[in-house]
Amino acid sequence: MDTNTLKRSHKLLHLTHRVRQLNSIPPLPSQRFKTPNRAAVLICLFEQGDDIFVILTKRSSTMTSFSGQVSLPGGRTDEGDADDVHTALREAEEEIGLDPELVDVIAVFEPFVSKGNVYVVPVMGILWNKQAFNPVLNAQEVESIFYAPFDMFLKDENRRQEEREFQGGKCLFHYFDHEANNQVYVIWAITAAILIAAASLFYQRQPDFELRMPKTWNRKYSRL
Repeated sequence: MDTNTLKRSHKLLHLTHRVRQLNSIPPLPSQRFKTPNRAAVLICLFEQGDDIFVILTKRSSTMTSFSGQVSLPGGRTDEGDADDVHTALREAEEEIGLDPELVDVIAVFEPFVSKGNVYVVPVMGILWNKQAFNPVLNAQEVESIFYAPFDMFLKDENRRQEEREFQGGKCLFHYFDHEANNQVYVIWAITAAILIAAASLFYQRQPDFELRMPKTWNRKYSRL
């Protein structure tokens, strides 16, 4: 794809350039990458009007894990994956029909540790040509797809929280309500934590609320 022919706003170009300069982690050596407890998710951003959106999915109710929950496109590492970027792009193509060639990967962030001690690596990419993306959902894995403003995960609007005792300490679980496709989606748990942390890095500002997520998810971001 010749992305030079596409219209790119100054705002998104500036934010993207800044993220590229941050300390994103390099791909792991192959002997460390090939682990059974590793996964990657794609934080795919695009611009529409004056807003930047992130692509999210609602998992199928027939899935054995996290059924019916909102998630980022992604999944477990396969034997043939070269690195975390490969995993995230492959899974996004399998789940929602997103052509990897359309995604400009700009960063790979530190892993979050989810249920079952799975290391989940967030991969951030830009979809410069949104019109070229025609979603094709894998019905076995994805019930629906929707888009949410990325900066909503830094705002106190449409957000609620619940304090819980979790893995030996008190922490906050954040719930974001977002209306799309004539329904209200709830983004919470580790997906919300990843999006809060990623949005903080992308916009280079702290959220308007205390994060205090479980330290076992990601010790760096749990300090926010």
